[in-house]
Amino acid sequence: MRGDRTGDQQDADVVLGDDWIAPDSTVEKELRDSRARRTLFSLNRSPLTRKIITFNLIALNVLVAGILWLNSSRDTLALQRASAMTAQVELVADVFEAQLPAGAPVSLGSSDGIDMSATLAGIDLYQGVELLVFDTGSFLVGETSGTLPDPMLSALQPDDRSTLISDFLDRTWRMVAGFFSYFEDSPALGTEDRLRRMMEADDPTQTRVRSGSGPEGGIEFTAFSPIRQGDVVLGTVAMVAPASEIDAAVSAERERVLQMFVIATLVSIGLSLVLASTIANPISDLADAAEIGRDRNRSKNTSRRIRIPDLTARPDEIGRLSGALRGMVAALYDRIDSNEQFAADVAHEIKNPLASLRSAIGSLRIVRKEEHREKLLSVIEHDVRRLDRLVSDISNASRLDSELVKEEEQEFNLLEMIGNLTQFLGEDARKKGIEFITDLPEKPILISGLEPRLAQVFVNLITNAVSFCEDGDAIRVWARRRDNRVLVVVEDTGPGIPEEALQKIFKRFYSHRPENDFGNNSGLGLAISKQIVEAHGGVIWAENIRPTEADVTSEPLGARFVVGLPV
Repeated sequence: MRGDRTGDQQDADVVLGDDWIAPDSTVEKELRDSRARRTLFSLNRSPLTRKIITFNLIALNVLVAGILWLNSSRDTLALQRASAMTAQVELVADVFEAQLPAGAPVSLGSSDGIDMSATLAGIDLYQGVELLVFDTGSFLVGETSGTLPDPMLSALQPDDRSTLISDFLDRTWRMVAGFFSYFEDSPALGTEDRLRRMMEADDPTQTRVRSGSGPEGGIEFTAFSPIRQGDVVLGTVAMVAPASEIDAAVSAERERVLQMFVIATLVSIGLSLVLASTIANPISDLADAAEIGRDRNRSKNTSRRIRIPDLTARPDEIGRLSGALRGMVAALYDRIDSNEQFAADVAHEIKNPLASLRSAIGSLRIVRKEEHREKLLSVIEHDVRRLDRLVSDISNASRLDSELVKEEEQEFNLLEMIGNLTQFLGEDARKKGIEFITDLPEKPILISGLEPRLAQVFVNLITNAVSFCEDGDAIRVWARRRDNRVLVVVEDTGPGIPEEALQKIFKRFYSHRPENDFGNNSGLGLAISKQIVEAHGGVIWAENIRPTEADVTSEPLGARFVVGLPV
């Protein structure tokens, strides 16, 4: 989906597969080659893909297991069959009781008073049903088996439906169970012995029904009912019937659930692969781009810039991550470009006094007059001081970033700090005949920041104003709080700032000073001040002072520097 998409997706859009916008022209050749080798089956090498598929399958298996475990159809059918067995075994017992002579002694074992064989032969039973009669001593006195077809079984199974999955699971379970039963010491009991043990464990005077596993592994119901002559129990009728219709119905239902489970598993794996490709492939692209940059750095091949794939068209966290990485890389390259430009500016600024020094030293060797030598020595001294000042300011500027990060911010009273500075610097201004005015609120203004660094800002602004003022000029420092910000203003009645210099005054090494003050400033003071203020989340700007009704092209009445800091 990299066609003619415009990329203006909304938050509600669904991102599938590799549905993101990243033209091939914006990525590295190595990354394009990696994408070309990528297939759907290559996702199996992704740990993230395996986790997604595993977790989805675990959830699906738990759901299916819960459905099979909580299915109540088997219990319902079993309850119905148990009720039917109870009625049948009681009816058979009633048949025997109806043939007993009233008041005469009866022995089921010797057939005294009742013809056991004829009675059993007259009872019709369904196929699979066994009927056994025991006397009071739990001795078998008669038995028969059913021959009639079971209508319930044919009604529940109108057709022969395939149950391959259920049959396979049943065979597997029986194999496992048979393996463990091989090591059991107790031998398998016959029907007669099993019934005898059941009768000995239960109350022979009550009708009862028990269910369990038959010899073939299916469910089997066993019902017992006493044969009474008055209040005397003469024997017990036992009926054994396999519930094949229940097994068939449950197996068919389980087969449908398992078939849906297989289909759901295939669908889940497919959707998991699509989801994994949506997540894993873009993340792999981002990781590959970062690794390409790392390898280039190791090989010193830095001729080309690292390009992070543009996934910002995605309305999800991966799009945010791509945008953040691209912004971070851009910021790093901007910082590199800034450092390179700073190094170039430093070289340029240092060359000027060095050239002056070289020229003065060369002239010093050929001059003969003492006054010329003294003038050249003063030039050399001036250039040396200029170089010293320049190197010190460059050193401070180069350490500023790291120091702003390392130092801990503290809360302090901004007005108290400015008051102390103006008290000290105001004396120097007054010595030059400059009127120094301070207008600060009485209520303290507390801010969080680096007090020494902010003090450096206001020292730079005030000393800069003093350097441009002459005898008779005035400097005013005032502060006001505005909602969640505080404004500190340093203004003077000096010559003002040339209009073309307003946009360049905060750049590094820019200086606009009179000829008699040349070389006494490095041009880094205002640039450092701007960097410190912005590091505190504030703003700083410069403007000329003019009357409200004055033309913008008129001569300024002075200069004004404004510092805005968050409170």
